[in-house]
Amino acid sequence: MSHVIHDATRLNHRVKRLKGQVAALEKALAGAPECLAVLTQIAAIRGAAQSLLLEVLEGHMQEHVAEEKNAAKRSAEVSAVNKVLRSYLK
Repeated sequence: MSHVIHDATRLNHRVKRLKGQVAALEKALAGAPECLAVLTQIAAIRGAAQSLLLEVLEGHMQEHVAEEKNAAKRSAEVSAVNKVLRSYLK
């Protein structure tokens, strides 16, 4: 997972943004928020999580799929990515 280690600073920045958005949602729900404000915050959280997923996925696809010389390992990686994507898209 050298791509994750290499991109750790950028990925951690995205995680911190997600934490902040979740904390803001939690704070809003403790009060009397407007429904649209809550929906907007949830959409922002989902977008941030999706951006994080895509960034890690791009690195994984490049390093562990596209550059994998062994066909069996490459096929296993594709299957693993498909499983993650199916889980995410449910």
